Amino acid sequence: MPRGRKSKLHAREKRRETHGQPQDLTGPQVTAEKEEESRSSSTSSAVCRGARRRSSDSSVPQESQGTSPTGSPDAGVSCSKSDVAAKGQDEKSLGTSPDASVPPETQGASPTGSPDADVSGSKSDVAAKGQEEESISPSIRNAFFTTTDRDPLNRKASKMVQFLQEKFEKKESILKADMLRRVRRQYKPCFPEILKRTSERLAVVFGVELKEMDSSGESYTLVSKLGLSSEGSLSGDNALTKSGLLMSLLSLIFMRGNRATEQEVWEFLGELSIYDGILHSIYGDARKIITEDLVQDKYVVYRQVPNSDPPRYEFLWGPRAHAETTKMRVLRVLAEINKSSPGLYPHLYEDALKDEVERALRLRD
Repeated sequence: MPRGRKSKLHAREKRRETHGQPQDLTGPQVTAEKEEESRSSSTSSAVCRGARRRSSDSSVPQESQGTSPTGSPDAGVSCSKSDVAAKGQDEKSLGTSPDASVPPETQGASPTGSPDADVSGSKSDVAAKGQEEESISPSIRNAFFTTTDRDPLNRKASKMVQFLQEKFEKKESILKADMLRRVRRQYKPCFPEILKRTSERLAVVFGVELKEMDSSGESYTLVSKLGLSSEGSLSGDNALTKSGLLMSLLSLIFMRGNRATEQEVWEFLGELSIYDGILHSIYGDARKIITEDLVQDKYVVYRQVPNSDPPRYEFLWGPRAHAETTKMRVLRVLAEINKSSPGLYPHLYEDALKDEVERALRLRD
């Protein structure tokens, strides 16, 4: 071979090496396939890496109870098998209990439903609980409104919540296969993370948990985070919307010393963009739900404040709420949302613990 031609071939090979072109690939079709594969792989990796970075700063509530498919509340976002395994280890170390917006108070939750049975009267206790409530409310708001449009996984989790709500309201089976079909191919590696964020939103917005129905992990159901009866708050029309408002209402009553004025309730709901007299995109007519539906179901008591002039109204836990859930259960869910533990809210924890003891003593009598 002439020297000049040999030099040109050598230079061409050098250029291929410099540009990272494998010499065993020939033809434009093979090259295009490799480029497409590379783009697809890098896109999925970038999405998951981006989600991981964003979730480290996120204040979305985390869940970790029962056979929840979402992993540990404190685990970072990840789509890798090793990260999922790590989440499982973290989950075992967390003892959580269902519910999302927890209230405080402790003078014995009367199972008989007497409105005055457990109303706290200590001004110092009320003040201390007020301080703890101030540390709780921002986390509830952040958890409720974590819908960053720039995060594709958050957008897909929000759409998945809507899908599951429709399934539940129609009493249709919730299958993993149906959920997977709603996720584009490039996001399928991140399906566990999407499911985790979906479950977090279900807990905060509707007070329910997405749980596996069996060990196969192929079918799911929605259950109350507060342990409320499926024949109660999760039955009938608009079951999920009633469940969500009930969770917030019981939580606030607890935090306010076993009773919350109507003004306090609407101020709290207003922080979640739920206003009196304005139909909400998710909850609809909130006033009707909290002053009529939940009252008729005996989950809350809505009454005039004694000796108030002009008349003022307040909310208390109803007999059915006392019978089906506990203050401790509410507090644990609240701590879960705040990625903390019940003991970090000493006055609320003391109230909840006192309630547990009184319940145990009543059962023994």
